[in-house]
Amino acid sequence: MGEWVGVTIALVSSCLGGTAAAITRYLAGNTDPITLAILRWAIGFCCVLPAALLLRARWPQQRDLPAVAALGFCFFGVFFVLYNIAMSYTTAARASLALATLPLHTMVVGALLGIEPLTRRKSIGVCIAVLGVVAALATGLSAAPPGAWRGELIMTAAVLCMAFYNVWSRPFIQRSSALGFLTVGMGTGAVALVLVGALTGSVAALSQFSTPQWIAGIYLGVAGGALAFILWVLALERATPTRVANTMTVNPLAAALLATQLVGEPITPNLMLGLIAVFAGIWIATSEVKSA
Repeated sequence: MGEWVGVTIALVSSCLGGTAAAITRYLAGNTDPITLAILRWAIGFCCVLPAALLLRARWPQQRDLPAVAALGFCFFGVFFVLYNIAMSYTTAARASLALATLPLHTMVVGALLGIEPLTRRKSIGVCIAVLGVVAALATGLSAAPPGAWRGELIMTAAVLCMAFYNVWSRPFIQRSSALGFLTVGMGTGAVALVLVGALTGSVAALSQFSTPQWIAGIYLGVAGGALAFILWVLALERATPTRVANTMTVNPLAAALLATQLVGEPITPNLMLGLIAVFAGIWIATSEVKSA
């Protein structure tokens, strides 16, 4: 039951992440990647920190702090700068389809680190899903923005960062708490981004935001930042990294539905076929054959 509760929480988180992808695409045309990341995680951290203090979250142990901070920097800093760069090249739906391969990356990383063995069935599922994504993105390239392949390649590199975060996070969460772990990691990423942004002028760019951009940015920080990742680490606390990552397949659907309204992105048949292939591959890779 605990596993299914974790998966349900992760589904809600992934839906919020999908809407955040559409918002990011909406803002990406006039905003640089570091400014977007600062907006998301500075606001997110301002929401998460009071919640952690109010709920008396159990903080990571002193010996774990360097590792938790490093994970936070890599994920909330490096991952999301790459994520925002990818969104500036391609559509929200196509980028989210590449992001939907997260369960497969997580399985491979888990196998490489000796945490979850990569069986023959899992390998077949990985191949089906990856081939489906490649085929979907390739066949729809003519209708994609110029240079869209760059965005999808960058997103694939970003997904690998998130896969390591998923696999390495669980022991630290179990030794502290989901909210304490998240707060330290998100705070590290936010501080690093603000420092870089102050040196590069990305913080100053926020003064040029219009009212609609601020509304979108606040949603990005509160729902796509704080709430989505509070739910994500709560899910990682209750379910295996692979099962949690599986819910990422709903991300492209949420992204595509909102992006059609915000920036007029079409939902094309090749994207739907690619998503079906991802669903099929992940089902094959994660379903277990019960012995009689």
